[in-house]
Amino acid sequence: VTAFNIVPGLLGVILTMTMVMITSIALTREIERGTMETLLSTPVKPAEIMLGKTTPYVLVGAVQTVLVLVAGYLLFHLPFTGSALTLLAGITIFIAANLMLGYLISTVATTQMQAMQMTFFVFLPSILLSGFMFPFRAMPHWAQTIGEAMPLTHFLRIVRAVVLKGGGFEATGRELVALTIILVVLTTGALVRFRRTL
Repeated sequence: VTAFNIVPGLLGVILTMTMVMITSIALTREIERGTMETLLSTPVKPAEIMLGKTTPYVLVGAVQTVLVLVAGYLLFHLPFTGSALTLLAGITIFIAANLMLGYLISTVATTQMQAMQMTFFVFLPSILLSGFMFPFRAMPHWAQTIGEAMPLTHFLRIVRAVVLKGGGFEATGRELVALTIILVVLTTGALVRFRRTL
């Protein structure tokens, strides 16, 4: 059933597009308008600013997740056979990784238009090389190498394993670790870049 393969993947695609774009554009707008400099004149640390600016979007991602899963269940009769706790862990790490990617983009972009263009520069390869549109193992080796570095690739494996195959932590542990590593790398890069930009 095609919908069983596409709908769980759509969850990852929607979260990638919205989380990265919202964060990058919102933060770039604040830098453009000078409100970020005002905020930094207070005794707030860069890590605290990062946490404060990204935390509200976790709620947005949670709402999107619920909507997609409910729509998938009601409209496409998507089976949900795996561990909800595993899926929750995967979604949380994935949302955080995308927010950090958006934050990193905002430290590089100087205008909102640049931030949007850079978001699509990341978003399109994510769709093409993650296994969402094409079978991952059927792609050339170089494409698989690039795909392994993208959060969406690992999230697709997690959500499909949990929703369709009844998987839990034992089946998705490797992907959860990979997502966590990507999150740590993106967070470190965003913090370092944010300090240098200032």
